[in-house]
Formats: sequence, structure tokens, C-alpha cells
Amino acid sequence: MSAPRTDAWELADLPDQAGRTVLVTGTSVGGLGHHTALELARRGARVVLAGRTPSKIEETDAAIRAEVPGAELERLEVDLSSLGSVRRAAAAASAFGPLHVLVNNAGVMGTPHSRTEDGLELQLATNHFGPFLLTGLLLPQLVASGNGTVVTVSSQFHRYARSAPLGDPRVEGRYSRWPAYAQTKLANLLVTYELDRRLRQAALPVRALAAHPGFAGTHLAANGQYGRARGGRASILDATIRAVSQSAAAGAWPTLMAATADLPGATYCGPGGPLEMGGPPRVVASNRRSHDEVAQRRLWELSENVTGVRYP
Repeated sequence: MSAPRTDAWELADLPDQAGRTVLVTGTSVGGLGHHTALELARRGARVVLAGRTPSKIEETDAAIRAEVPGAELERLEVDLSSLGSVRRAAAAASAFGPLHVLVNNAGVMGTPHSRTEDGLELQLATNHFGPFLLTGLLLPQLVASGNGTVVTVSSQFHRYARSAPLGDPRVEGRYSRWPAYAQTKLANLLVTYELDRRLRQAALPVRALAAHPGFAGTHLAANGQYGRARGGRASILDATIRAVSQSAAAGAWPTLMAATADLPGATYCGPGGPLEMGGPPRVVASNRRSHDEVAQRRLWELSENVTGVRYP
């Protein structure tokens, strides 16, 4: 392998993806996952569009085909907040054969307190436990590709987490939406680094990386996940955020870099502009807390116990 590049990556650097199968979660039209899937399909990849709502998956399928008429697309229904749904989706995904890339992009942000059918807090279930289970169940297919890559989308919000979510996730405690969200994004990084270490120790041909989109203008504001805005207020807030942020398409670039560039495992990609808010992606650094190996191992063990999946 040649020395990995650390200078700014551009969309033109995205190599030919013909013959590769990529599964992307959270692909609603206009979001990061949609643009990730679009560019991979444009380069010839067979892309599995994974999402919770069939009608939204169909909408994304149509939007991508409108730009890439010959796109090779598959569909997969999965609700990452439900461990049962994840298991059913992974079983269905076996039909796709070897997977070259898994992009854990789907997530929720700043939601009011809610418990899932598994008794887990919604944000932690959707952003962490669901992707952890999905990755573990799809790992044999990633190994079968001979050169698999797992990319998990984190956030600059990981810097605001005061601790890793290491308590019993089924025990009710005090809840604050934004600290809870920050913990899920820290969890993404802790598990990425632990996963890559375990993959190397097991000599498996898969690497784990992470990315963050900077400040990207997606639909999170419009659906009320920024604060408590509703209706017209949400539309105004959404428009304001879009005016001061980079596009969702640009927000997908760090994920595309992590998924396709010649980079070692445990690399973190993000925008290269001021404060990593926007700009062409580069290799960036996560905070000290994300590199705590004790927390990485404890969260890993907790996640295996909660989800029931066992990695090598």
C-alpha cells in the first residue's frame, strides 16, 4: 500500500467502483446518505439503499436513476432502532453476496426522550447499537470481499460528550437530548477504533474508519430535531441553517473519502476548512476521550451483551 494522502481530497479523486458492492444506511433524498450513494453509483458501484421507510427508499432510487440512468441499485428495509429489524435486514442482505463497503450513515439527532421496543434510549439505539449489530452480522460478507471497509459517520458533537455511554442502557436515568446525542457520536468513534484493532488482531481483510460531515445543511432542522421548532418555525430554521452551512452533497465528501481513498484503518476524515465546518475533506483528529482504550473495550463488551452479536 502506498503512503496515504493527508492533503485535501476532491470528488474527482473518487476511483472507479465497478464490480464493488456498497451498502449505505440512511439514504433519504437530500441527505448525506443519498449523496454518498449517488456518487458511488455514478462511479459504477452496485449500491444497496438501506432505510426504514420503503417509500423513501423508492424515492431515493428514482432520484439517483434520474441522474445515473444505468445505476445498479438494490433496496433493503431496516429500522436501526430495532434489534429485530436489524437481524431481519442482515439476513435479507445475504442475498447481495460479498460487500466491499458498509457505510453506517443513518442516525437521529437531538430527539425527545423515547424508549425503543428493546428498552433502549432511541438515540443510542439508532446511532450506536443498531449499527454495531448490523456491522457484526454483515462482517462475513465484508471479509468475503477480500478488502472490506466499514465507515461510520460520527460528528463534531463527539467533543461535547463528557463520558462514554457505559452504564446499563436499559436503566432509566436523567435525559438531556444534546448530551445524549454527543455520547452516541463519541460511541461511534470508540467502537470504530476498537473494531479496527480487533480486525487487525484477527488478521481479517477489513478496515474500519470514521468520518464527519462538518456543518452540513440536511433536513434535521425541518423535522424538528434542532430544538423544538415545528411547522413554519422549523422551515425558517431549516432555511437559516442551510444558508450558513455547506451543502449535504459536500457533507458527504468525507464519507466518500473514507470509503474509497487509500487510507489505513482507524482513520478519521472530515472537512478541512476552519473548525472543520466545511471545505474539501482531509484526515482529521478526534478528541482524546475517543482514544481511551479502556472505554473502547468496555463499550465494546457492553455492546456485544446488549445486541447479542459476537465478533471474532
